[in-house]
Amino acid sequence: MRKLAIFSAGYGGAVFAAVQILPGGVLLPLGGFCIVLYTLLHLLKRFLPDPVRRRALLCCAGMAVGLLWTWGYGRLFLEPARKLDDRTVVLTGTVIGFPEPTDYGGRALVRMELERGSVRTLLYLDEANMGLEPGDRISTIAHCTLATHSSRGEEISYYTAKGIFLTAVAYGELDSHRPDRIPLLCVPAHLNRALTQGIRRTFSPDTAPLVESVVAGNTDHLDDSLITALRRTGLAHAVAVSGLHLAYLTGFLSLLFGRGSRRSAVVSIPMVILFALFVGWTPSVVRAAVMLTLLQLAPLLKREGDTLTSLGFALLVLLVQNPYAAADIGLQLSFGAAVGIHLFSGDLQERMTDRFCLETCENPLQRLWNHLIYFAASGLSVSLGALAFTTPLSAVYFEQVSLIAPLANLAALWAVSWVLIGDLLVGVLGTALPALALICAVPVRMLVMYLMNVIEYLGKIPFASVPSTNFYYLLWLLFVYGVLALTLLLPGKKRQRVSRVAVVAVLAAAVLFTNLTFHTGEMTVQVLDVGQGQSVLLRSGSHIALVDCGGDSYKNAGDIAADQIQSLGRSSIDLLVISHYHLDHANGIPELLSRVDVKEIALPDVEEDSTLRRRILEQAEQKGIPLRFVRQDTVLPFGEGVELTLYPPLGGRDTNELGLTVLCSAEDYDVLLTGDMGTSGEKKLLAYTPLPDVELMVAGHHGSKYSNSQQLLDTVRPDVAVFSVGGDNDYGHPTPEAMERFASVGAEIYRTDLNGTVTITVD
Repeated sequence: MRKLAIFSAGYGGAVFAAVQILPGGVLLPLGGFCIVLYTLLHLLKRFLPDPVRRRALLCCAGMAVGLLWTWGYGRLFLEPARKLDDRTVVLTGTVIGFPEPTDYGGRALVRMELERGSVRTLLYLDEANMGLEPGDRISTIAHCTLATHSSRGEEISYYTAKGIFLTAVAYGELDSHRPDRIPLLCVPAHLNRALTQGIRRTFSPDTAPLVESVVAGNTDHLDDSLITALRRTGLAHAVAVSGLHLAYLTGFLSLLFGRGSRRSAVVSIPMVILFALFVGWTPSVVRAAVMLTLLQLAPLLKREGDTLTSLGFALLVLLVQNPYAAADIGLQLSFGAAVGIHLFSGDLQERMTDRFCLETCENPLQRLWNHLIYFAASGLSVSLGALAFTTPLSAVYFEQVSLIAPLANLAALWAVSWVLIGDLLVGVLGTALPALALICAVPVRMLVMYLMNVIEYLGKIPFASVPSTNFYYLLWLLFVYGVLALTLLLPGKKRQRVSRVAVVAVLAAAVLFTNLTFHTGEMTVQVLDVGQGQSVLLRSGSHIALVDCGGDSYKNAGDIAADQIQSLGRSSIDLLVISHYHLDHANGIPELLSRVDVKEIALPDVEEDSTLRRRILEQAEQKGIPLRFVRQDTVLPFGEGVELTLYPPLGGRDTNELGLTVLCSAEDYDVLLTGDMGTSGEKKLLAYTPLPDVELMVAGHHGSKYSNSQQLLDTVRPDVAVFSVGGDNDYGHPTPEAMERFASVGAEIYRTDLNGTVTITVD
């Protein structure tokens, strides 16, 4: 009986429930109830079969410990941090991580000393203190804030899940003292930095960031477009150091010293622990390190290795260290992938290889063919097994489902393994023998270029991933898991064949209905949910235009727009209109241009010193995109019977008054977009041109009280108004004044913060 696995399952389930579902006030009573239940089960041993009773006892014990430890952990670690919330104090502590640059200086992880114990704190610094190193003792005046979304301990934030309970901003002078010897716990961070610097000296600027990510777990310098492509192709795990990399490392050592041998275990165990410390004690690395260590210990202790027990113990280690880590996305993805591989990959691989009837033979060509089939079956089965549980998590957290992930993993993972081994060798040599490292780096650089090309090419394919927020794709995803459940419950070869056909058929139907919905009617207008910003997709016939592309959503506005376009099977748009050069209207354009072909860009000829304008123009020139500077009224045909009218800036001191106004007219249906134009600009626009009554208006300046004047609304009298705003934004948009003015003219109101992406079909 897997005693440790059962106890760990009860413990982990209780902690997950305590962190993400249950209110903090019920943890202690529920823990006590589990103890009572454990006692009752112990007393009822005469009435229950012994195996069932023992499993129930272990599960109850795990649940009791999990609930009580989560409650106690909050009192021990979160309560002291809560007492410092919104207080300015003298912060004294030890730096435990190299400072990372931010827009306004940098930030470093610090172990802040308290009267009793310490608390991990993310300290924001100015540029003058970016030279701090792990192990340095510091003292400064700092304003502290609890690193949760609210003052309630049961609501866990990104930082809390990583064991960081405070954020602090340093004020004034910071005193630092560097010890004579680096503390032992800080040595891995210094080794990581040395290896990273060796990689930067050896590899070119275009390949070094990917090498750093694969070897040292540093993804800070990866290009945004590459990160997006990694997510779309399901390869994000391949470049951020995870259990996959530790598996490659132990596999390489087993190849050298013999698989399953004691000698291999003796070498692998310390190497796994050192590598885990070296790249950072992240949940996925800890999970893999614990599992691999236990599996390697099996031959040393003359015991049989058990994957479920190793997985359960790894989860136990992580959640004892920090129960709030149960809310960490990386932990959930890591364990989901491991469980899926354990449950499904072996059976899938066996079925794939059985189809080709592989037989042992002496023919070199046949043996090569057997190896290729085994390689493909192994890669696909592992990828599909991992996707079984990570796909729903990706759909929830990242709002997308990668369709190309199995193919991408098959094409890329073999190269990742050799890049990892080669990079470690080159990185070590780069610190001592730079000349030799440069020679050894040549084949590694070729593999890195191969990886970058594969990721970039596959990421640009229109249906590489589909948005899980789309109704039809969501239905398809639910159908897939319904079929999977039926297949597991009712096995049968014919049923499996039918189920695969059904999954493909329903996916094709989802694609068809998504396109039909978007292309129904004479025109479609989509106000995309980009947070506090604006991006509006216009469709007339087969023509597509995008007005603006900016926002503060957790996902880049360019990715949101490109995902929407590519989910329709399109890889290009006919026109991109930029109203003005504010970030909330244009910060996603560089990412959009890297993913989607744009046939023409229309933009105002203002603000020549704008950095964002300069970047957009440079990127357009590189891609050969024609530019249309709008200096006068410009009417552009946009499909049959539909026109786009672009009005130039009418002058003003504020950037908001230097933007374009867009009027889209489809016979008797008009759509008006005024950008961030204020009241004075609206008066000039009304004096400058006779605007028609409009059926749809995208509220100016996200619903600011200084826009959408009563005079403008009385003139255009919109039937529908859409506010493109972010939830709980700092500006109070949409303002009550703007809402009241739209209501006074009878406009039906929609908001992206409440309704998500708003789609209007004109028929």
